[in-house]
Amino acid sequence: MKINFLKIGAIALIMAIGVSCSQKDSADEKIKALEDKIAALETSNTAITPVNAQATQVADPSSLGQFEFPEMEHDFGTIAEGEVVEHLFNFTNNGQAPLVISNITASCGCTSPDWTKTPVKPGETGFVKVIFNSSAKSGAQAPTVTIQANTNPTVTRLRLKGTVNPKNAGPAQVGPVKK
Repeated sequence: MKINFLKIGAIALIMAIGVSCSQKDSADEKIKALEDKIAALETSNTAITPVNAQATQVADPSSLGQFEFPEMEHDFGTIAEGEVVEHLFNFTNNGQAPLVISNITASCGCTSPDWTKTPVKPGETGFVKVIFNSSAKSGAQAPTVTIQANTNPTVTRLRLKGTVNPKNAGPAQVGPVKK
């Protein structure tokens, strides 16, 4: 009886080794096939374009505006919490076509932009007004506005920076309070 169990165990072990070896050979063959495909792709000169890629063209400079800001950053210094700071960034269109600002977004809800909504002809000036509300803000601040326009590059960023001193909340109590 013990011998039969040993024979059955030995046969099962031999079969397991045989299956394992054939699976290893199969895996080696798959790896070799994948390596061959990669090598073929690396040596071919054809570019593979993803299905969701959009066609791009080099922009014609005669169809673009060009920002020229005397300053891209404004330091509003130190203000008290709750103060509202406003700064006007003026620009000149140094491009060959009317400059059109399609959108401006602020980096946070504390900042609101306004801008020239009409096309700015070459050589003419426009503005971007940035208003920063320091309510519930304290410490160093650096809000930005991101401008999207028919320029190259299409995105331009302006920045305000400064420090907001927190409101004086009175002396802070330390420890338990007795009534």
